[in-house]
Parts: sequence; structure tokens; C-alpha cells
Amino acid sequence: MIFWNLRVLVVDDDALMRTYVAEILQRVGIHQIEAVEDGKSALVSAIKFLPDIILTDIHMEPMSGIEFVKQLRALPNPTVAQIRVIFMTADSTQETFGEALPLGIRGYMIKPPKLETLKAKIEIAMKPLTG
Repeated sequence: MIFWNLRVLVVDDDALMRTYVAEILQRVGIHQIEAVEDGKSALVSAIKFLPDIILTDIHMEPMSGIEFVKQLRALPNPTVAQIRVIFMTADSTQETFGEALPLGIRGYMIKPPKLETLKAKIEIAMKPLTG
């Protein structure tokens, strides 16, 4: 898959993690990257930046990744509401995974993500859904 034209929004309350993920994305050829620190900022950014995919943490304040994706999915503009989402989290509990799954996410990975894992998750997430 060619990554050079992908637009990626990175959402994480940890500045080091945002930088780390952005660096990995650049290493796989993605250069249109926007990074924000919480779900509230991510909603604004998703509307303005129109990313192809969003990589978001789950546990953030004041708006969690779960709440962010719920609000994203409820937006009236289907182009924005259906942006592909991959959760990146240190939380591997079944409870959290169970909360994330019904939100129409395209992936779930434990952070910090490895380059090959992130690349593979993005490739899978960007494939068209088949009925």
C-alpha cells in the first residue's frame, strides 16, 4: 500500500507518544499528520483536517477516546462520521475492548506500537469493507 497521500490524525494525551507515533508514520511514508492531545480537540481537527484515518488513545481527559469516537460517529456529515479509527492503548482488558468494538473501529493495538504493527494495522484499516 502506498502511504504518501494518507492524512492521519494522532490523538494522545501524552506528548511523547504523539511524537513517537508521528515519527513512525513518517518512517512508513506518511507526512500529512496532525496531532492533538484529547478527544475534544480531535473532533475539531477531524472536521477541519479530514483525515483518512485516526489513531487515538482510549484513556484521556477531559474526553476519552471512546467518547470521542461516539461523538465522531454521531456527526451529521457522513464523510467525517465514518472516518476510519484505530485505537492505540496500554489497556488490553476485555472490558475496554468490548466498549471499543461496537464503535465501528478498524483496529485496536497495544502501545507503544511497533513500526511493522502500525503499518500492518493501517493497511488493514484502509481496505474497503466488504459486505
